[in-house]
Amino acid sequence: MKRLLTPTLALALAAPAAFAQSMEITRAEDRAGPIGSADVFTGTVYVAPVHHSDMAPVSAGEVTFMPGARSAWQTHPGGQKLVITHGTGWTQERGAERITMQAGDVIWCPSDVEHWHGATASTSVTHNAIQEVVDGSAVVWGEHVTDAGYGQRESLNNRRTS
Repeated sequence: MKRLLTPTLALALAAPAAFAQSMEITRAEDRAGPIGSADVFTGTVYVAPVHHSDMAPVSAGEVTFMPGARSAWQTHPGGQKLVITHGTGWTQERGAERITMQAGDVIWCPSDVEHWHGATASTSVTHNAIQEVVDGSAVVWGEHVTDAGYGQRESLNNRRTS
């Protein structure tokens, strides 16, 4: 009887594993995304989706900004987290100083705080943008960041060193 219980017990313990889901891997080359729309980006921006509906209500994408490229002003109803993975860029909250962001930095922008982000004038930057979808929307786009607004700190720095 003891021998019958051991195989039966082993089979019973193994059965749940047979019904478990498996990890899914999407290779980088299969995540190619479009060039970002000129309606919401200035310059060349590549947007590769990280996931679609498999983690609803969260939206995420890997965004690469070429030198000089940037987003338009934007807000997020559920907030936004940026995880900087490569390069150096800038981000700015409306009415505040522009901040340098670098690979390894993590930036949290609370719900409905107007901001923009992108590359510096001479370097590219890549980040993962993660935001909650609220009432079907992850982002509310505003107007483009002007060239003068984007280059404001460089102009101030140039004046200080002259």
